[in-house]
Amino acid sequence: MTRWSPVQARRPGCPHRRLRHLLGEALPPGLTIGASTFRPWASANFVGARHLFPCDLAAGEVAAVSAALQGALSATEWALPGHVVADVAVECGAAPDALRIEILTVED
Repeated sequence: MTRWSPVQARRPGCPHRRLRHLLGEALPPGLTIGASTFRPWASANFVGARHLFPCDLAAGEVAAVSAALQGALSATEWALPGHVVADVAVECGAAPDALRIEILTVED
């Protein structure tokens, strides 16, 4: 637990809700976000979170949508105060009409 200090700056909150909202606006029609989760992530130099967004595709080929979405989301400029999107991965899900989007954020 980090103790409060008047010297240290306050750490920014988790951007999961904002990221889910921005992702919902960036998705093509027919692709809906399911119940999303996140978990804290850290390396030797960075602190952040891994955000997991399962998605269902109403119509179309999952592999083609996945490839197009990977390119579009990787090029997106995310407006997350205090955080930076470090990586975006779009994968085919377990079901034939499912995708999984994973976004790694780190504190700025």
